[in-house]
Amino acid sequence: MKTPIEPIERVIDELGKLPGIGRRSAERMAYHLLAASEKDAMALAVAIRDLKKRLHPCRVCGAVTDGDLCVFCSDPDRDRSAVCVVESQRDALALDETGAYRGLFHVLGGRLSPTAGTGPEQLSVEPLLARLDGGEIREVILATNPDLEGDGTAAFLAEMVERRSGAKISRLARGLSSGGQIELAGRDSLGAALANRQPLRGKA
Repeated sequence: MKTPIEPIERVIDELGKLPGIGRRSAERMAYHLLAASEKDAMALAVAIRDLKKRLHPCRVCGAVTDGDLCVFCSDPDRDRSAVCVVESQRDALALDETGAYRGLFHVLGGRLSPTAGTGPEQLSVEPLLARLDGGEIREVILATNPDLEGDGTAAFLAEMVERRSGAKISRLARGLSSGGQIELAGRDSLGAALANRQPLRGKA
């Protein structure tokens, strides 16, 4: 049931747009914010504002950063001969937390999805291919999610990378459950999938 109080209803409507948040959860959050101190409520508002105003994609890999380069690209200790291609920043963070991979990342910003109207033009494909031109990258790890669209995206990228570079192309091992999501997988499963990744094309 909608509340007759317009400012509360507006907050409920906006919170309800968040993933996994239904009407009841949005109402609880809205009334919690109403009861909170103005300082606490405004701290959340400022944090959301800064999220949108201060953060932007890394100019190299597309990961979110508040500077010129992200935490991955700016780390001098990373292996610059390997790049792990992921759908989202959350996937990159999940894989990095395993400690099994110390190379670079490339964030596509999604995956190919004909039903959603997402083609190569909507993804960061050309910037990925451009990174291969210098010849420093010797392995491209395709770490899209292990489902139909993720596999289709990986197959498309493998073909594009093979045309552009002689780099080895590999795919995460199937230690991940089919249809699962990388960001939700356990650290041990992700570590095993990285360590046992399988070559697809290119140099062995």
